Amino acid sequence: MHRVVALVRAPQSTFELGCAAQVFGVERPGLPTRYTFSVCAEDPGPISTLAGYDMLVTEGLDALDRADTVLVPGWLPVTEPPSAAVVEALRRNHSRGARVVSICSAAFALAHAGLLDGRRASTHWRLTDQLAASFPEIEVDADVLYVDHGDVATSAGAGAGIDLCLHLVRGDHGAAHAAHIARTMVMPPHREGGQAQYAAPSHPAQIESTLAPVLEWITERLDQDVSLDRVAAHAGVSPRTLTRRFTDQLGTSPGQWLLARRITTARELLESSDLPLEAVARRVGLSSATNLRRRFLTALGTTPGAYRRTFRAKPR
Repeated sequence: MHRVVALVRAPQSTFELGCAAQVFGVERPGLPTRYTFSVCAEDPGPISTLAGYDMLVTEGLDALDRADTVLVPGWLPVTEPPSAAVVEALRRNHSRGARVVSICSAAFALAHAGLLDGRRASTHWRLTDQLAASFPEIEVDADVLYVDHGDVATSAGAGAGIDLCLHLVRGDHGAAHAAHIARTMVMPPHREGGQAQYAAPSHPAQIESTLAPVLEWITERLDQDVSLDRVAAHAGVSPRTLTRRFTDQLGTSPGQWLLARRITTARELLESSDLPLEAVARRVGLSSATNLRRRFLTALGTTPGAYRRTFRAKPR
């Protein structure tokens, strides 16, 4: 059982805490429970929230010493650095091997602890310039949803925290397990960390209706030639308009989204079936095992065979 412990502080964002709790703290029928989730604070007791109520936290910083993942769901105001005790707790638990994760503004807490020195990191797009100016030793990436170094991970705005948490689940227990969680949360197909942050466009009124029906239509036809022209024709818009909708609403191009979806589906097939690599490649529209291997190496840094051995060997 993987123990996730969230470190909160006043005023706590309930949404950012809820993102992590929904992924790691909910038992779901038909899905093995792989995580426990708890909350701690430097000073246990009532903790004020941005939602207008206080929450009672009973555990102190020593709870982090029992965590496999230490998660900081926001850090406001970012101009107030963490105390020496919090910095020491973050450093101590990182040093012993715990994974340390930040959502949104919590990148500042990790930065004060020195855990991001010499590394890429993400935070909310409104805070990227401030993080870069305050910590020049950090390579702040303003154009991604999350950055995962294995031992340390950071996410952009609060919604990207869900993407990061599901990404961590995929790494821990495979794409199928993460997809099950996403479905119960009524989440759209997952977003890769390299996608651009969604910063409000100059003309919000120009954003068209939801892309969900188009994405569902594409997903049902991964084994076919779903070219930009064909998808645009199905949606009843021009290729240029469709591309703009993807950029506005998903922060990526249709081609990049399609490739990410094909890789995700391939991961699920590798975990759940004994299909040969050629068959997996054809089912997801990647044409051949050679192309599947190349795409896997580029996106995941591993081969389909190695991925299958890793996740097929774990208890289902």
